[in-house]
Amino acid sequence: MAVAKTVFGSLAVAILCLGCGTGGDGTVQVNTEALMNPDGPEMNKTAPDEFRAKFETSAGDFVIDVKRELGPNGVDRFYNLVRNGFYNEQRFFRVVPGFVAQWGMHGDPEVTAKWDNATIPDDPSKSNNKTGTITYASKGPNTRTTQLFLNLGDNPHLDQGYPPFGTITEGVETIQAINAEYREKPSQQQIGERGNKYLTKLFPNLDYIKTAYILE
Repeated sequence: MAVAKTVFGSLAVAILCLGCGTGGDGTVQVNTEALMNPDGPEMNKTAPDEFRAKFETSAGDFVIDVKRELGPNGVDRFYNLVRNGFYNEQRFFRVVPGFVAQWGMHGDPEVTAKWDNATIPDDPSKSNNKTGTITYASKGPNTRTTQLFLNLGDNPHLDQGYPPFGTITEGVETIQAINAEYREKPSQQQIGERGNKYLTKLFPNLDYIKTAYILE
């Protein structure tokens, strides 16, 4: 059974930046122009061999150590999505205790539409889906786009087909505290069509990503 269908949606992106980067307060300016062009150069830069990404969320913060050798295609996509502000204001729309916390559906349906078919090739599995690792969701071979999940428990049955590419090094307690009251109730189709307007109206207590950025 696939971990997720690949659809996205959330709130409209607000800030256009010419040279997207980290602000003085640690937040990332959203590069709207880049997010609307998945094939553009800003969304297709090669990631460093190893880097850390920090997620500041309503449940607390966590830091992921990412290694490109674990999945170059996935890591490059993740690196560019984070550095251009794609994950800002996104809800953890699927949270199953002991299993996964999932996000990656943009709040703005217009952005969603641009990424719907922006798939990347699969990477071979070189690691295990242990507690605190990060992995792409997909709906079959070579269908990964932007949806991600954090393993809230050890999930060895996902090792083939869902290769982890990073591990939480700070804030493991945060991911276990992500609100799970709605579990799998939010409709991915509705998120894709209505974005965060749908989620904030019907599922107001969902935890969400305030900002995500690459640590220098």
